[in-house]
Formats: sequence, structure tokens, C-alpha cells
Amino acid sequence: MATILNTVSSIRLANAKVHSLPTSRLAAPISVPFSYSRKRLIVRAAETEANEAKPQAPNKAPAANGSNLNQLLGIKGAAQETNKWKIRLQLTKPVTWPPLIWGVVCGAAASGNFHWNLEDVAKSIACMIMSGPCLTGYTQTINDWYDREIDAINEPYRPIPSGAISESEVIIQIWLLLLGGLGLAGLLDVWAGHNFPVVFYLAVGGSLLSYIYSAPPLKLKQNGWIGNFALGASYISLPWWAGQALFGTLTPDIIVLTLLYSIAGLGIAIVNDFKSIEGDRALGLQSLPVAFGVDTAKWICVGAIDITQISVAGYLLGSGKPYYALALLALIIPQVVFQFQYFLKDPIKYDVKYQASAQPFLVLGLLVTALATSH
Repeated sequence: MATILNTVSSIRLANAKVHSLPTSRLAAPISVPFSYSRKRLIVRAAETEANEAKPQAPNKAPAANGSNLNQLLGIKGAAQETNKWKIRLQLTKPVTWPPLIWGVVCGAAASGNFHWNLEDVAKSIACMIMSGPCLTGYTQTINDWYDREIDAINEPYRPIPSGAISESEVIIQIWLLLLGGLGLAGLLDVWAGHNFPVVFYLAVGGSLLSYIYSAPPLKLKQNGWIGNFALGASYISLPWWAGQALFGTLTPDIIVLTLLYSIAGLGIAIVNDFKSIEGDRALGLQSLPVAFGVDTAKWICVGAIDITQISVAGYLLGSGKPYYALALLALIIPQVVFQFQYFLKDPIKYDVKYQASAQPFLVLGLLVTALATSH
């Protein structure tokens, strides 16, 4: 800034000297051309310094070229939107709901007590709404709220940093989603006839975990290992536990098995860290791509996903369920193929494409594991 001000001052001073010179002296060999040349050099130098001082922003889709579908799903490359309901939906990131919904399906299947009748289907849908739109929506909204400074660097077109929604509207949305999810959890306990409100306490625990994941002073996401494992457990273990507790009994062996599977969830969470490297580094968040670099972090990511599933397949084989183990191994193979085809080539460029290609096989593996534990 000081350089620019000095440049402007020198320009004005040079112009003032030119105008004050008598006409008869203009023909003499004065230093005006030299001053003009110097003035151009100073301006160019100032522009160069200003350009070098600007942070190199990641590749972002401009609002004019953004996708309306991406906006509704809450992923990068979204179009700018003025409709408040669409903006509210964007904050809840509907693209993150399916794993939670699927987790409820896996828990219901693992219980061995789900039946295809109207009541059980209605219970499961209510549990999916609690886990997905309500509590995941709460998690994503509160995460965006506490990440508004990072998003201003990484994704400035998102609703909060762009000013598309006010702070008070965001706070109201957080509370409505949280209370709606907890209310549904209590209703499900009553509906299932539980003496102990296990679904409600799971919802409370998950909501608390979501809060300390995003909010200071703990802000678990500051640590790549703890934060990503917490995220993985939230996406795999908690909805599974809710679905199984709703239709049956949550047993210690299932708790251990799903927490083991959450290590794969840690790997999935690392995938999302690659798009935020610049903002995480600027604000001191030690995500694994920041702490270890892109090349090392991408191998940690795929290792966590693959080794976990292979370990679970080994557990199923040791439990006398070879066909389920073989089915799980068969679902790991396409994931490895897509890792080499997309993710390991460029985890920043192909993060969305990799997840869209590989994650369906991972979640099918979850269902295979759930069905194996129900028999």
C-alpha cells in the first residue's frame, strides 16, 4: 500500500513539474522523458508487488458458471442463489445425507428384527430423517458457521461468506435442526417401547460430537487424526447404532466392529480435506494433507479405507462366514481400481469423481457386513 501511495505521489509531482515549466524550456533537454520512463517502471513494479502479494486461490467455479444442482447438493462449484429456502438447503449439504441414511438401513438389517411392514418402514424412515436432514443438516450448518473464515478463502461463493444468508438466520436454522432431530429421537424411543431412551441419547451424543468437532475451544477438526475419526464414527457408527437400537439390541461386539469400520470413515473424511488445504494452512488447522503433504496424505487415505475393509473381511472369515467375507472382498476391488484411476492421480481434481465412483461399493460392503452380523 505504501508503495502504491508513493507511486501516486511521484506521478502527481512529476505532472505538477511538467505543467509548471515555461514553454520556452520544453525544447531544452530536460529530464521529463526520463521521469516518465521511471514513472512507468514504478507503476509496473507496484503492480507486480500487488499481484505477488495476492494469495493464490484454488480453482473455484465462478457464480455465473456454477451449477444449480451443485448448489442444491451443497458441494463446490455451486451457482449463486437468492432463494432463501434453496440457500438453507445448501447449508445442510444434502450430498452428505445418504451415508447416514444407509447407516440406519445397515443397523436395521443387523438387528435381525426388521420386517417389511408399514410400521417398521415408517420407523426406519423417521430414523433416516432424524439422522440425515435433521442432525446431519445441523452438523453441516454449524460446521459452515464455524468455518466461515476458511470458506472465505476456499469457497467464497458459499452462503455464509458470500452474505447470501444473515447470521441470525443461520443460528435459527442450527437450533431448529438440532431440536427437530432430538425430538424425533425421543419419539422413536417411545414408538419402539424403550425403557431406556437409547436413540435419544445416541442423538444427544452425536450432536455434542458434531459441536466439539467444529466449535472452539476443542474444535476436533484442528487435529487431522482425531477430527477425521470422529467424523468417520459419526457417519458410520452412530446411524448404524440408532437403526439397530430401534429394532433390536445394540451389543458390544457391534459397537467394536462399527468403530473399526469408522477407520474407513476416517479415510473418507481425509478425501474432503484436500479441497481445503489453502484455508486450513492459513488458519493453522492440521488436516492430514497440511501436516503430511498431498502425496503422503493420499496414501494414508486409501490405506485407511482398504486395510479396514480387508480386516473386516478377515473377521467375517474367522467368524465362519466365508461367503460374506468373499462378497466384501469383491466390493473392495473396484474401490482400489477407482483409487488408482482417479484419486491417486490427483486427489484435489478428482475428489468428487472418486467419491461418486468408489463410495457406492464401500456402503454396499457395510450392508454385507450388517447382514453377516444378523445371522
